[in-house]
Order: sequence, then C-alpha cells, then structure tokens
Amino acid sequence: MSRMPLRTKVFTTLLDRFGRESILGMDLAAIRRSRASVAPTVPPFTWVTGPVSRAVAIEDATFPARDGHPVPLRIYRPAGAGPSAPVLLWFHGGGWVLGSPRMYDPLCSHLAEGVGAVVVSVDYRKAPEHRAPQAVHDCVDATRWVASAGAQLGADPSRLAVSGDSAGGNLAAVVCQVVCDEGGPPIAHQALVYPATDATMSQPSVTEHAHAPVLTREKMTVFRAHYLGEDGLAPDHPLVSPLWGQDLSGLPPALVQTADVDPLRDEGARYAEALRAAGVRARLTNYPGAPHGFASFPGATTVGRAAREELVAELRRHLAPTQAPVEDRVTDRD
Repeated sequence: MSRMPLRTKVFTTLLDRFGRESILGMDLAAIRRSRASVAPTVPPFTWVTGPVSRAVAIEDATFPARDGHPVPLRIYRPAGAGPSAPVLLWFHGGGWVLGSPRMYDPLCSHLAEGVGAVVVSVDYRKAPEHRAPQAVHDCVDATRWVASAGAQLGADPSRLAVSGDSAGGNLAAVVCQVVCDEGGPPIAHQALVYPATDATMSQPSVTEHAHAPVLTREKMTVFRAHYLGEDGLAPDHPLVSPLWGQDLSGLPPALVQTADVDPLRDEGARYAEALRAAGVRARLTNYPGAPHGFASFPGATTVGRAAREELVAELRRHLAPTQAPVEDRVTDRD
C-alpha cells in the first residue's frame, strides 16, 4: 500500500470531518440538499478543484428518455469547436445517489478544452427515488440520443466516447456492454476513472481500505443499499456489476484509472484484466498515494495533473483516428 502525501492526508481529513455531510447520516431530504450543493468556482476552492475553463461555453438542455422523462444535460463546448468536433459523454460519480453535473464543471470543462470535444454530462435519475437499473437506462438513452443529435449538438457523434468516475465509471462500463449487445451506436473509447465494477464488494482492496479516506466499506454498503433496494437487482447482475458481464469481447478500448488508497482499486484492475482477457485493448494506470475521488480535487494530490493529462491524451488519441494507438499496459504513476 502506498502512503498518501501530507497535503492529501490533510485535505481528506478536513473533507471527512468538516466537508459534505456523510451518506451514513443522510435522510432523503439531506440527500437532496447535498445534490444541490456545489463548491464555489473561485479561489481558493479552485486551487483544489481546478478552475472552470473560460475557453468553454456551458449550457443546459434536456433529452427525452424512453419513458418520456426529460433528463437534464449539461453541455460543454470548447471555443472554436465546429461540426467535426467529437463528443464525450460524461457520467458523474456519487454512489448512484449523490452528485450532479454542476459539481463537475471544473473537470468537464477541462476535458472539453483539452480533448477538443463537446462534453455532454448526464444528470441521470438517482437512488433511492430511482433504483437500479434506472440510471443505466437513462445513460443508455443519453448515448443513443447523442448519437442521433449531431446537428442539434453541432458536433460529430460518429466520434463518440464515454467516461465517468466511481459510480459514473460503473455506468460508462455498463453502457458500453448494453450498447454493444444491442448493436450500437458505435463507441470509440471508454475512460473509466476509479470505476465501481463489482457490487459484491468481494475484492481484497475493499477490506484493505475499509476505513480509507473519502470512501469506506460502510459507505459503499449504504450506497449499494440505496441503489439496489431490498428486492431489486442482485449485486452480481451485469447491469450493476460490469465485471460480471458474460461476454466482454467487442467492447471499446478502455483506459482504467485506479487510486491506490481506495476500496475500489482492485475491482478496477480486475475489470481491465477481464477486458484484456476478452481481447479488448485496455490500459490500466494505478495512482500511488491517491484516495478515491481524487479527480475532483487534483490540487490536493501530487498525481492529479498526471491523471488529467493521461485522461485527455487517451481520449484525444481514440477520438482522432489518424493517430496511431500506443501500447496498452499496466502502469503505476508517481
């Protein structure tokens, strides 16, 4: 196990003690208040989260899901992006319970500017009001809508990638499986940031980092209970745990980024291994000293910049078909 740098340890200690209310003590009213809460996008907060890029225009929209529900979207358009710009779908984290696209303005605007893509962040329906697989349905529907909405988006959805962190990484992985099984639309790449891939909670890192900062085993249990309910899908159902998908062949190439001080570390690594075993090109990068959630507070880590650079580079590479792919490998980044 790697040790967290002092700045990361201090920040996560303050975050756990004085930051957002823990899911462990939240009722539905508190959950909804948390979803509506957004960190200020001015210094000193942006020293931790990164700034919202001024070179990116942000707008809100909706699209109709399969049941007619208007699912909110937050769209990030880099300056100078024309109709040939690729599209990146982003699914936010938060244990399928918390989070919102606005919380990800710093990261999504960074990706839009760095990749040169129109980023579409999906405000999928969340638990406990909406149990699994509602979030999956909304994200699959968003993918299909984006693939058919090139003129409306002013971009080229034939160059489409999906990405997300934590529960959002879970949804991105599941979307790729569902879309592949059902015949499209084609997805060029999946970038999974410390993804939740195994809701059985049986991987060794769940025990090793049971009391880690930011995300603990107890919090994972509560998030899972909200998402699945008492009589819902089983934890090993492929719509909940993409690691348990029956056939991973034919899926898009993947980048899997894991945090070393994270209960989810091993299930991310296992998913990358399973993809490779199925013949899918997958790059796995583990970030030593990083806790769960570090993509949202890169300034409080020593690896945040490197992780963002890798994420942007991989997405650019796979969304620009004239560039030759690099060798996929397992990496520890300092």
